Amino acid sequence: MPEGPEIRRAADRLAAALAGQTAERLFFAFDRLKAFERLLSGREILSVSARGKAMLTRFAGDYTLYSHNQLYGRWTVCEEGPYPESSRQLRAAIHAGGRMALLYSASAIEVLSAAELARHPYVSTLGPELLDPEVTLAQVISVLEQPEVRRRCLMGLLQDQRRLAGMGNYLCCEALFDAGIHPCTRPADLDRAALRRLAQSCLRLTRQSYQSGGITNETGRAEMLRQQGVSFEGRRFLVYRRGGESCYRCGGAIVKGRFCGRMGYLCPHCQPR
Repeated sequence: MPEGPEIRRAADRLAAALAGQTAERLFFAFDRLKAFERLLSGREILSVSARGKAMLTRFAGDYTLYSHNQLYGRWTVCEEGPYPESSRQLRAAIHAGGRMALLYSASAIEVLSAAELARHPYVSTLGPELLDPEVTLAQVISVLEQPEVRRRCLMGLLQDQRRLAGMGNYLCCEALFDAGIHPCTRPADLDRAALRRLAQSCLRLTRQSYQSGGITNETGRAEMLRQQGVSFEGRRFLVYRRGGESCYRCGGAIVKGRFCGRMGYLCPHCQPR
């Protein structure tokens, strides 16, 4: 599933193509949204932004197109013309300014008023946005210290969008490794210094991934690997999708396993139980 950085970068691409343009034509695959094709046509597209793993496209007149990519959804932008051939199902399309923004495969799509958006069951319950530059280290630490989460497994807690918005499986695995913490650890098991270290890792790696296009590995190491001809996927991560490979820190083998009911990756030496 795309995580916060990927959704934010997709929102940036859509904003560059659509923001300030007039929506000339829209298409929705679902019958429940067909009435909005005409209603939104001719309206200015005010902005495109991300909240957690959701995309919000605001139109003049108090309308917002909400979409959540879930596992397979994907937004693409291309020049106006026939829809490109694809094995994916086209779910929504926005035509504006000679460009087309096309949403494939997603099914969580709604058109909402401002009042409806404010009480939306996903958007209204999101925790602090890790990609929001105004979110501070102290806020993230405060989330990890909340009494109701103190005994929750970090592997699940860090992916709970109601607590911290934007992290998914890969960012969770990477942040836990970066902080040297086992995925099954609970906040209650950590002292203040370890909580601070984990909060720093969550913030830093989420923002680095957004800025770098998905790299959570140390940037200098990733660049060295690139120069050596290593593929993007081969140099992106610290531990994620590196099961059986050598840990960059200790040289031991990275392990893939199930932690608190979720698949993930760790270094047993660097992240002891």
